[in-house]
Amino acid sequence: MSFPHVLLGLLEPAPRHGFALKTDYDARFGRGRALGVGQVYATLARLQRDGLAELVGVESGEGPDRRVYAVTSQGVEELSSWLLTPEPPTAYAQSVLFAKTVLALLSGRPAHEVLAAQRVVHLERMREVRRLARDGDLLSRLSADHEIAHLDADLRWIELAAKRLGQLAAEQGAGR
Repeated sequence: MSFPHVLLGLLEPAPRHGFALKTDYDARFGRGRALGVGQVYATLARLQRDGLAELVGVESGEGPDRRVYAVTSQGVEELSSWLLTPEPPTAYAQSVLFAKTVLALLSGRPAHEVLAAQRVVHLERMREVRRLARDGDLLSRLSADHEIAHLDADLRWIELAAKRLGQLAAEQGAGR
């Protein structure tokens, strides 16, 4: 995910300060990985340097003053371009799960145990995400649907790989 583009998208409706952007990001995209406010302000500084955002004021209140930023017309164009540019499909073949399975085979370790343990973790996460989808708002359900589709694809791969372990082990042994 392009964090600068996400900030531009969160800034587009109205000018905001970094802490408000951080809070909104965490609520919509964080899913257990909260941002540091320093990362937000560093990115805002780069967006300002590049002419994509501008400082439009300072809010005073309890604590330090908060700098308020707005997206520029160049920032809106950049955001529109990014939104309309299709993302290339991710090369999942190089995932950590794939690497662990191959390395278990290469080392003579029980790859079926790697796959079985991962299956348990994936199924537990699937149950958690389905609860989120059932109980959440529309944005939470949409996010959960996306994660469920990826978990489902991983589970199908785990089952397929488990069926092919004997053949894979034979091929890896012959390649040594």
